[in-house]
Amino acid sequence: MLSRLGALLQEAMSAREPSVDLLEAFVEHWKGITHYYIESTDEDTPAKKTDIPWRLKQMLDILVYEERQQAAGETGPCLEYLLQHKILETLCTLGKAEYPPGMRQQVFQFFSKVLAQVQHPLLHYLSVHRPVQKLLRLGGTVPGSLTEKEEVQFTTVLCSKIQQDPALLTYILEGKKTIARKQVSREPTALPGETASIEDKDHPHSKPPDTGPCGAGALSSQLPAETEEPAGGIGENNLITSLIGLWKSKKGWVALKAQENLLLLVSVASQAAATYLVQSSPCCSAIVEHLCQLYQLMPTFLDPADIATLEGISWRLPSAPSDQASFPGKEALAAFLGWFDYCDHLIMEAHTVVADALAKSVAEKLFVEILQPQLLHVSEQRLLTATALLTALLRQLSSPALLQEAVTFLLGTEQQPAAPEDSPCTLCTHLIRHCDHLSDEISIATLRLFEELLQKPHEQIVRSLILCHLEGRLYVVRGSPEPESYEDTLDLEEDPYFTDGLLDTGFPPSKPPPAPATNLDGKTAVTEIVNSFLCLVPEEAKTSAFLEETGYDTYVHDAYGLFQECSSRVAPWGWPQGLTPLDPHEPERPFFEGHFFQMLFDRMSRILEQPYSLNLQVTSVLSRLALFPHPLIHEYLLDPYINLAPGCRSLFSVLVRVIGDLMQRIQRVPQFPGKLLLVRKQLMGQVPGEQLDHQTLLQGVVVLEEFCKELAAIAFVKFPPQGPHRSLSPPPEGHV
Repeated sequence: MLSRLGALLQEAMSAREPSVDLLEAFVEHWKGITHYYIESTDEDTPAKKTDIPWRLKQMLDILVYEERQQAAGETGPCLEYLLQHKILETLCTLGKAEYPPGMRQQVFQFFSKVLAQVQHPLLHYLSVHRPVQKLLRLGGTVPGSLTEKEEVQFTTVLCSKIQQDPALLTYILEGKKTIARKQVSREPTALPGETASIEDKDHPHSKPPDTGPCGAGALSSQLPAETEEPAGGIGENNLITSLIGLWKSKKGWVALKAQENLLLLVSVASQAAATYLVQSSPCCSAIVEHLCQLYQLMPTFLDPADIATLEGISWRLPSAPSDQASFPGKEALAAFLGWFDYCDHLIMEAHTVVADALAKSVAEKLFVEILQPQLLHVSEQRLLTATALLTALLRQLSSPALLQEAVTFLLGTEQQPAAPEDSPCTLCTHLIRHCDHLSDEISIATLRLFEELLQKPHEQIVRSLILCHLEGRLYVVRGSPEPESYEDTLDLEEDPYFTDGLLDTGFPPSKPPPAPATNLDGKTAVTEIVNSFLCLVPEEAKTSAFLEETGYDTYVHDAYGLFQECSSRVAPWGWPQGLTPLDPHEPERPFFEGHFFQMLFDRMSRILEQPYSLNLQVTSVLSRLALFPHPLIHEYLLDPYINLAPGCRSLFSVLVRVIGDLMQRIQRVPQFPGKLLLVRKQLMGQVPGEQLDHQTLLQGVVVLEEFCKELAAIAFVKFPPQGPHRSLSPPPEGHV
């Protein structure tokens, strides 16, 4: 009795509060939109002033509400009606007609909200991804479009869905035909694991979905990957072309969002999708074409100092900082560097197939076709600008694939040692010659380029420029036994290079204290090596002791950090820990230091004749080289006691000859110590600058003293060559 009474009460409640028929309401709102086009005669009324936006919102709300009432994975009658009656296709047509005015914006918004808020997978359905592709075709091609905001929101939703399910990229990319489309009426395919149910259009909720060959189930067919075939033509890749158009927008946030969306696409792409992006889409070509266009918009000449002010600019903030001084071409330069940073970031994050293809395209179109002719140009201004720009690009570059292309472009693939008479017409050879150019500006800019290159994590750079010439240790005299320790060769009086050129000057050669007989922990050896550099410059030519903050201790601190950083960078390369012993029976062969070392040593030998800024750059490059923890580099640059083969030179022997030249020159400079101290104070900004006689020589002496202290500090932190940072700590303040 009680149960019967409860049933009656429930029936009464249901009769008092009848449920809303969602499908009926959904159909009513859709008919209201279609009736507008039948009944309205006013072609000027904007869409937002009609009831179309309200009806679209009601349809969206019904779809979202209906889905919440359904079991997971099931489609409700309203969604089935949407799919079966191709409502999205119709809306896309209305948006294309742009009637009433502003209808396209409403369509973009509705598509975006449906795809974002309806959780059921929709993009697999033919009646969804086909209108999505058509809608993409309507926008993104004309910068400054009135629908840019809606377009970028729409593409963001699509890319978000692709991020959740990377397989969707196949459904969104255009430019392909599918056999399944041609055979859709005969061989329908349902989405795996889903019920792609489409009800009968007259009674959509009265019977189970018809998925037979003659039913409407074919409208929900997925695009099977195995039946795809190329259609030719890359202009139909609508998601890509849409993003390409949007990243050219004048609105910064629209362009940034489009770039982020493309970055997301290439990072989640599968092997097949990545291959398709490279082979059948304008993705890579459009990105690099835009980069080259931005390069062409820059002035022919840019001051290297101006370029340096914008180095490190980010693609997320491509505008030039407003707090920096303005110069012609500043905004164009910022746009170019920002886009290059984006390309580098894209290559870093993209699928390997896309990354390699994009890196090769950048190398071919920008490096080879644009920059290389500028680097070989007879115009010094063009050469200077191209060199400074290439240095800025190297500083920003971090992706391995693009770094490999840059190294191949600059150094080639040949890693065999060159002969003195060799003069290959390679870009690297030309650049090394530019380091010894008649124009000091070009020499400085090219030396900066090589210094930046040496800081990149790529072993081929060091091997091609340096190691291939040092291997075999041909610079060491054969036939003499190898010393068992550094103490066995500490007597500088037996070094022919140390006294060469000094005996006839009237000045006694500067030398460290006599070598001790024992060495218990290695610290004695490093002390003697350090002192050999510190004592190289005679007391008459030293001025740092008269000023504060110019001591050796500061160099030790800086060298320690730089050496740790360098060691970390080269650790994966598996360099040997020690030198390979010489074979005393091996016949001597001629040694050539290589064009790079030859240029640096020649420049170093003229340190007393070169401008101050050029000397700073030469010594900076040599310091970078000395930091490398390779035993051959350490021996060749930082071992004062090496037994050089006849006709060979090392960094220390070059410095010794410079000191010999200095001792002769200072005799011809009256009041040399006072003038030298004045010049040092001028360089430090302690006194006003004024032109002095022999100023270039005096500035060169200051650089020479500081360089010797820097080399001493590097030798200290590197001793022993295979791991000084693990066995020695920096010396106390004021001591070596």
